[in-house]
Amino acid sequence: MDSSHYKPNVSIVGAGTMGTGIAQVAAQNGYQVKVYDIDTDVLAVAKEKLRRSYIRLVQKGKLDQATADTVLKRITLTNKIESLVNSDFVIEAVVENIEVKKRLFFELEANLPKSAVITTNTSSLSVTSIASVCRNPERVVGTHFFNPAPLMPLVEIVPAIQTRPSTVQKAKELMDDWNKVSVIAKDTPGFIVNRVARPFYGEALRLYEEGFADFPTIDWAMKEFGGFRMGPFELMDLIGNDINYTVTETVFEQFYYEPRFRPSFFQKRIVEANRLGKKNGLGFYSYKEGAQNPEPDKDRDKGEYIFDRILYMLINEAADALFMGIASKEDIDLAMTKGVNYPKGLLKWADEIGIENVIEGIKVLSEDYGEDRYRVNPLLKKMRREKSKFYEG
Repeated sequence: MDSSHYKPNVSIVGAGTMGTGIAQVAAQNGYQVKVYDIDTDVLAVAKEKLRRSYIRLVQKGKLDQATADTVLKRITLTNKIESLVNSDFVIEAVVENIEVKKRLFFELEANLPKSAVITTNTSSLSVTSIASVCRNPERVVGTHFFNPAPLMPLVEIVPAIQTRPSTVQKAKELMDDWNKVSVIAKDTPGFIVNRVARPFYGEALRLYEEGFADFPTIDWAMKEFGGFRMGPFELMDLIGNDINYTVTETVFEQFYYEPRFRPSFFQKRIVEANRLGKKNGLGFYSYKEGAQNPEPDKDRDKGEYIFDRILYMLINEAADALFMGIASKEDIDLAMTKGVNYPKGLLKWADEIGIENVIEGIKVLSEDYGEDRYRVNPLLKKMRREKSKFYEG
């Protein structure tokens, strides 16, 4: 698609942060877009947020006033589902609850043309299950955007079992036209990013729970030795501990209680204490005015151990995603660099440090703990036997 071609009518269902963010992406790329929400109060808040967002963009010199006005005029807010009747492409971005989404998709289908593509922005729920309530499930596909949608380049495109190939192609073409980086992921819990990233948080929490290091030391180690933009505890506070914990819990349950994804009791207690992170001023760190957070212990041996342990577990998880056919090696690495800003792709990283070193590092953890959580993925074992790399040459 380009500016000379017909642009499909796009509708967003759900006027929360993600829905309005996706609407911004569509409008800024020249699309007329409707945002539907049953709640008029939510629509009013969304309208004001959009207005303020474009005021800031003009103030920062990112857009001129005329362009901002034009983009805003492309977004129509509505509480009438019937107004979606001419939609070619509908993106659902409501609460992450499978029953809510199923009811919505059942209702949406009755108000849309048969040719319309319907997508869900779910981050970890089954696209296949959501599609199952539709009479024409072959037109349903997952399009998982990352927050904030106007800034984060990645979109995971997730076909359900029922999705026809042309639906996937239409979704990819639309994301390309919106200048998004898209990857194709199998419909399994967490898709690529929310599955592969679990050890970044889980292993950091284990290190803290064991008393090996505190939050600032673990965060320092990942930034100092790995080049990560944020440490695990800083990132959990930014995401919101309630959201991060719920995603971990969902992935754990949907993988039939796989030990690699076991949630942290400590993080559960943090959520119960309402220490949600930046959004309410207190999480692992305090964000209140004048707060003095502790300094890291910059012991380099300790820091290297922290970094190695977390990186080995991340690589093991990326290898498992490839082993189980969740996505191609290129898409796995692209997803982690563009979706969560990792400094490099994990499989490429494995080649650099050596498969043998990764395996030996995980085996030490397995011997120390005797837990199934620390088991080497079969693909890594096979690669060691064959002396191969993820990327040859």
